[in-house]
Amino acid sequence: MSTAVVVIIIVAVIVIVALLALAAARRRRQAQLGRAQTEALHDDVDHHRSHAEQARNEAALAEERAKRTAAEAELEERRATERERELDPDEGGRAS
Repeated sequence: MSTAVVVIIIVAVIVIVALLALAAARRRRQAQLGRAQTEALHDDVDHHRSHAEQARNEAALAEERAKRTAAEAELEERRATERERELDPDEGGRAS
């Protein structure tokens, strides 16, 4: 009978050790998954920040193009006014 008790105790200890090993492996996998998810979130944040910076740069370029186009339009308007005065010099100096 004492041999049976020893065998039962040894089997119980082996089962407990196996359960503890499985629990530790599961915790390691969950921790690794958590680190991978955190890293993926950081990568996602970096991607969004990069995209936002790119959008700001494009907006700044568009604003600069708009200013340049407005300046060119103003210059063309002045040229048109000058040419108009050259065509009709009496209109430019005559009061109505």
